[in-house]
Amino acid sequence: MKDRIVIFLKTYFLFVALFVLQKPLFMACYPSIYTDVSCWDWLLTMWHGLPLDFSLAGYLTALPGLMLLASAWTLSHVLRRVWNGYFLLIACLLSLVLVVDLALYGYWGFRLDATPLFYFFSSPRDAVASVSWWFVLGGVLAWVGCTFLFAWTFRKLLLSKQGFQRLKLPFQALPVSLVLLLLTGLLFIPIRGGFTVSTMNTGKVYFSSNLRLNHAATNPAFNLLESLSKQKNFAKQYRFMGADEADRAFTAMLDSQVLADTLSVSSGAPVDELFTMRRPDVMLVILESFSSRLMTTLGGEPGIAIHLDSLAQEGVLFTNFFANSFRTDRGLVAIMSGYPAQPTTSIMKYSRKTQHLPAIASSLRKAGYATQYYYGGDADFTNMRSYLMSSGIEDIVCDRDFPVSERLSKWGAHDHVLFNRLITDLEHEAQMMEQTGRKPFYRVVQTSSSHEPFEVPYRRLENDRLNAFAYTDSCVADFVHRFRELPQWKNTVLILVPDHLGAYPEQLDNFSLERYRIPLLMIGGAVRQPRCIDVYGSQQDLAATLLAQLGLPHDEFTFSKDMLNPDSPHFAFFTVPDAFGMVTSDGQVIYDNQAGRVVWEAGEAAGENLLKGKAYLQKLYDDLASR
Repeated sequence: MKDRIVIFLKTYFLFVALFVLQKPLFMACYPSIYTDVSCWDWLLTMWHGLPLDFSLAGYLTALPGLMLLASAWTLSHVLRRVWNGYFLLIACLLSLVLVVDLALYGYWGFRLDATPLFYFFSSPRDAVASVSWWFVLGGVLAWVGCTFLFAWTFRKLLLSKQGFQRLKLPFQALPVSLVLLLLTGLLFIPIRGGFTVSTMNTGKVYFSSNLRLNHAATNPAFNLLESLSKQKNFAKQYRFMGADEADRAFTAMLDSQVLADTLSVSSGAPVDELFTMRRPDVMLVILESFSSRLMTTLGGEPGIAIHLDSLAQEGVLFTNFFANSFRTDRGLVAIMSGYPAQPTTSIMKYSRKTQHLPAIASSLRKAGYATQYYYGGDADFTNMRSYLMSSGIEDIVCDRDFPVSERLSKWGAHDHVLFNRLITDLEHEAQMMEQTGRKPFYRVVQTSSSHEPFEVPYRRLENDRLNAFAYTDSCVADFVHRFRELPQWKNTVLILVPDHLGAYPEQLDNFSLERYRIPLLMIGGAVRQPRCIDVYGSQQDLAATLLAQLGLPHDEFTFSKDMLNPDSPHFAFFTVPDAFGMVTSDGQVIYDNQAGRVVWEAGEAAGENLLKGKAYLQKLYDDLASR
């Protein structure tokens, strides 16, 4: 009996020890983040992270406990093989989580969750396009090394011949079985997190106002499992208040046309007209990772996006515009469907749900527009093609439409190649117009070069990141210069908007407003006059604002509002795993859902915005569950 109990306890506490040691390792791998952290904080991080470590160790010890129990009754050599196989598998998985988490945190600023799995399995090539092959090779070698170290440790400390010897008499096996059954059952306590009403969750390790310490205390394997468990049960997530209270708060945030249509009141013409015509061509250029910090016009640093700064002088610039999330798949749906991003998942991965989303493309097709999408990369990445086609895009130009000689970027074709293809198509279209005429066009152009690894055929700035943004900025300027010479220019509204903010500033903090400030610029021959608009909005508001300017209904876009209608509420909403922000002119708040507390607030209306943000997120998940 003693040998089996010792092995059981050694198994549990060995897992706990491995998880505890991962925390100082994580902090040591990011010295720039934890430079000012005291030795006491290092100890507190390990201490407060114990609840998740105890819980996950309980999960991983349950099966060994049952195997030890069975070993009292059956042949030892069979169980020894199963035992060895189990711990080899666990060594592989835990080391993989450790290495991937350490590698990705520097890019994303949050601990490992289900997001990388979605990106990798949808398109492995694009998922690793951001990093060099040296980085990937180093990661593989680190994984193999960690796996060997973990497997050797498990074998050295947990494999005992005495622990797997079959007991010959039933009266010897029975008490052993009862004790091991009791010990295995007791694992329920650390797994659940005690006997309180709340069950174990990542937020239980949050202990500091320094969010980086909370991240260090988080067990990445537990965080991944919790994220995976939240992928489909949307109707039960983010229950901040009763349904009636959420309905009342959410109704006050709806666009005025949505309310008017509910009451069968016609919305009429746009209150504030930006365009010179009712049915211009619409070209949406989605700029990879651009930030307001790149434009001096928006208070950013000089000398980077110099051409966007110049174009801003001749167009309509929204100065208080925010990204809705942190990744391209979230940003595309927010921009093109007016549907907010979700902090625990990406709706783009659910083709069945995206088929029922409204979209600018489908609305414009009903109004007689032809629709196209241009992208130099893989249109199948993150289920993008499925979403684009179901949203109303008729023609997709992607990497496979460019010769191999032009696909020199890790993401496919560089931005200047992409814009060259677009200009060629526009020139051909201009020739055809003289003979047959045409219907209006809605085109979406998605850039990709201003993304890791920032390898571009251009050199103006020493910093690789900033140089990549300057390159895409120059590609946009060259395209606009050539487009002006074509007859379509005078009938076009060209909308420039980033998919999200990324890569710059280099130390991005997910709990800072600067993480989400992006430009929104409208230029083109069909734009009435230059102006700056200071109302608050975010990416999901572009759909309603554009359709209202075109005199088209947008009542399907429940979460999108016309930013130019003074009767509509003006706010920006954004999400990041696992938090949300709500911003208005008189109050800003960011709320951490895992910690269950406000992490940043300012202004007199911060408390009011917190209630609105909770109601907004709750109704978003109600809607997500129903689609």
